[in-house]
Amino acid sequence: MPEIRSSDVIADVVVVEPDPHGDARGRFVETYRRSWFPLGREMIQGNRSEKQAGAVVGLHYHLHQADYWYVLRGRARVVLHDLREGSPTEGATLCTDLDGEVDRGLFIPPGVAHGFASVTDLLLWYLVDSYYNPADELGLAWDDPEVAADWTVTDPVLSERDRSNPSRSAIEPALRPRYGLRT
Repeated sequence: MPEIRSSDVIADVVVVEPDPHGDARGRFVETYRRSWFPLGREMIQGNRSEKQAGAVVGLHYHLHQADYWYVLRGRARVVLHDLREGSPTEGATLCTDLDGEVDRGLFIPPGVAHGFASVTDLLLWYLVDSYYNPADELGLAWDDPEVAADWTVTDPVLSERDRSNPSRSAIEPALRPRYGLRT
């Protein structure tokens, strides 16, 4: 049985440590099962992201979409920040590592800003519970002092979008996530 635990830093974030199985032929790991996530809906789209060492992606957030991340190769420093108004962990930041050598998945609920730094070249596989919706593709400044993230990379490589995301205090009221609101 995999070890499934809720984060003690951000409410509704779930960490999964699956059981790998191997023999002389190789290994097998069950990486995702819907029943592991009480707040999760059915994941309907899978994505693959390859980044070079030094890349920083995020911080991104969604009002309606949840993500499940699993690093297949390389190492990522993951940064999560609870933007949800009314959350018991509102304003909390969690920095954790996902490593392709260590079987570990991360469920990220709607309203929790998420990003990662590629500590090494990286292959990230992730699932989402809704199709791409540009109106639900929102951002928070990766270097916002209120987030106080330790990205572990010096001289990060960022997209134009991620360089221009607003600070937490500049997010428009209509784009602020609320705890418990899920459609």
